[in-house]
Amino acid sequence: MRKLIVSEWMSLDGVFDADTMDQWFNPYESDDRAEYIKQNVLTSGAMLAGRVTYEMLAGYWPQQKNNEFGIADKLNSMPKYVVSSTLKTADWNNSTIINARAMEEVTRLKQQPGQDIITFGSAILVGALLDAGLVDEFRFLVHPNVAGTGKRFFIDGMGAKLKLARTRTLSLGVLVLYYQPEQTVPQLVRPVAEVESDDDHSVKQGRGKAEAVAR
Repeated sequence: MRKLIVSEWMSLDGVFDADTMDQWFNPYESDDRAEYIKQNVLTSGAMLAGRVTYEMLAGYWPQQKNNEFGIADKLNSMPKYVVSSTLKTADWNNSTIINARAMEEVTRLKQQPGQDIITFGSAILVGALLDAGLVDEFRFLVHPNVAGTGKRFFIDGMGAKLKLARTRTLSLGVLVLYYQPEQTVPQLVRPVAEVESDDDHSVKQGRGKAEAVAR
């Protein structure tokens, strides 16, 4: 059984909004951060996302034909699953739309052999996955900057007790925090129509955030 990994980048105060990435993300670029992000992709066997995150990434990566950043080929070839009740087509190579019984479908995907499933962004979707007990590990890439404003990953209604599994220190004070859920705080079950709104902060993110996956 493979794991579901939630990989998020954020400021010290939990902001993961691309509108403020020039403040909390871009100044901390380093070789070891780039390598961490690269390995996160290369060691994953599938991607799970909400509609907004999927459409954002699908608008950029299919045009990358020379294995840009060392991950373009992997992202373009790996199976991709998008949770949406309104998306009619998913044209990015090897994409599948999950439009009903999403948590059951994710459970089925986890039971398949292969590399782990990774999720980027998608805060509302992650909340639903957490409620359902399907998240195996959080990987928080935390930057030593208090953004002070912007969309935060930890949205209202997302509750869980986490166990720190390990930490890693990167250049410029950036930390990778690995957490495993010990106990979720049950919330109302979210239908697909609500889950698909996922990380609505991404509506304004565009190409900059898509490229940042590789930084």
